[in-house]
Amino acid sequence: MRRATGKVRLHDRVLSPVGDDDQCPAVTFYWRPGCSFCSSLRYRLAEAGVEVEERNIWDDPEAASFVRSVARGNETVPTVVVGDVPLVNPTAAEVLARLRGEEPPLRAPARLVRRLLGGG
Repeated sequence: MRRATGKVRLHDRVLSPVGDDDQCPAVTFYWRPGCSFCSSLRYRLAEAGVEVEERNIWDDPEAASFVRSVARGNETVPTVVVGDVPLVNPTAAEVLARLRGEEPPLRAPARLVRRLLGGG
């Protein structure tokens, strides 16, 4: 089984991925070359000690098909599967929450956040 250990610093908060339990679910990381979001998430997960199986959707038609099946027909990456739960374009905090068996924090739509903050 995959293990996640260590800590990652996000926005001046330290998030502890999971305990020392060997029962961590497998993590599959779908990506494509040139994707800066993929690179950023890969780095943050590596810093947290999360081991992932990487699948390049440009080299693997089956991987691309899977991503389209969970991303409303789009090839949105990064897409991460924790156990059997797909997360489309997740933050590191969302992946780490899933590894701990928690529900990921909800993200408000950007348009709503701008309106609430007076930006449009």
